[in-house]
Amino acid sequence: MPTVTQDPSKSELFGHPKGLYILFFTELWERFSYYGMRALFTLFLVAETTSNNPGFGWTNNEALALYGWYTMLVYMSSIPGGWIADRFLGQKKTVMLGGLLLCIGHAVLALNSETSFYVGCLFIILGVGGLKPNISSMVGGLYKPKDERRDLGFYIFYMGINIGGFIAPIICGYIGEKINWHYGFGLAAIGMLIGQIVYIWGQKYLKNVGNLISNKNEADREILNKPLTKIEKDRVVVLLLSFLLIILFWAAFEQAGGLMNLYAKQNTDRNFFGLFTVPASVFQSVNSFFIITLATAVGAFWLKWRKKGHEASSLFKIAIGIIIMALGFGFMSAAAVETEATGSSAMYWLILAYLFHSIGELCASPVSLSFITKLAPLKYASIIMGLYWAATGLGNKLAGYIGQSAQHLGEFEIFTGITVIWSLIGLVVILLMKPLKRLTHGAEDNEGKIQDEIANELETSTS
Repeated sequence: MPTVTQDPSKSELFGHPKGLYILFFTELWERFSYYGMRALFTLFLVAETTSNNPGFGWTNNEALALYGWYTMLVYMSSIPGGWIADRFLGQKKTVMLGGLLLCIGHAVLALNSETSFYVGCLFIILGVGGLKPNISSMVGGLYKPKDERRDLGFYIFYMGINIGGFIAPIICGYIGEKINWHYGFGLAAIGMLIGQIVYIWGQKYLKNVGNLISNKNEADREILNKPLTKIEKDRVVVLLLSFLLIILFWAAFEQAGGLMNLYAKQNTDRNFFGLFTVPASVFQSVNSFFIITLATAVGAFWLKWRKKGHEASSLFKIAIGIIIMALGFGFMSAAAVETEATGSSAMYWLILAYLFHSIGELCASPVSLSFITKLAPLKYASIIMGLYWAATGLGNKLAGYIGQSAQHLGEFEIFTGITVIWSLIGLVVILLMKPLKRLTHGAEDNEGKIQDEIANELETSTS
């Protein structure tokens, strides 16, 4: 009797498709490379040209300006990356192309010249554009519509992001800051190469996800040519509105890589009980450490909150995340007051700020990714995910402007302004929750209700 071999793409591990873990490790190493480079970016630019480990010798203002442009373009490139996936290559092949470009980009950064720095940044921008929106969409594609495991799958995937984000600043940051900047950039390249190898090896587990939707296939042609229903249009509208919140969230949060990174270097007493001085870049790992250690607790809280009948929609969680993250800047205001009084501030202010930022991120970011895969029309899945990452990019650019403004307005004023204004924004969203939820047409409610709603609309449109 012939043996029946199981299709690897349908096999599971710990209750989830094995393909999730391939994407998990691919994203882990991609984020290792990105966060390793990000931890060094502004510090390298402002490092004196005459030091033992020379940088470009730029001013804080110049470094923050380039940081804003770079991080904006990194995520804005997700729009053409999503478009290429939707129209030409499919998500799976576009991720492969993006990974290759990232390997090249990080390797070029390891070379010691100003030209190679800009060329390397260009390749990284193109590579992230190909990989970032499409690998996130592929995670959603691993699950059938209304599969209750989807949100948890995104939390697992998000853990991969933050494991990479935790390790990279410690290893790449220490070697780059203390030994040679370009050695740190080179380690980021090695990380990306490992991620690319994992992704290529794991293709057998991704056979049925991320493929191109083509007019050549009859079933796909029906998806592509079918006009959007009113429900789908309303859901796109609420997604676009949620992207405005994403812009504002990351505009504040991404002070981590710019203003707060420089603050750690220049205004923080990093002496650890007289034993050693903590490298400024290491603080870039604090956020990811809290994400890894607190993800389960935050997820459990929201589960219990929902079971008690309280509001627990994705939009509500994003609004709460914005408020909690904003409150974290209150600790940075306290740090600025201490610096004004004594010339430097204690490290615990930064750690407390990152603690609140991390809790806010856990409330807002993973659920927003899952939210998109629930609401986005299938034929526009990658381009809408690209718009999400573009919103993240605009937030990063705005973060650069905010960081630059601190150079003349003052750090206390900026930190306090974020605390107050962003908290008010979150409260306004909560007040508008009911009309916003109506636009989702129950996308996060029980499956039967949604199927009935869609069926009724289709029946009305065809009669």
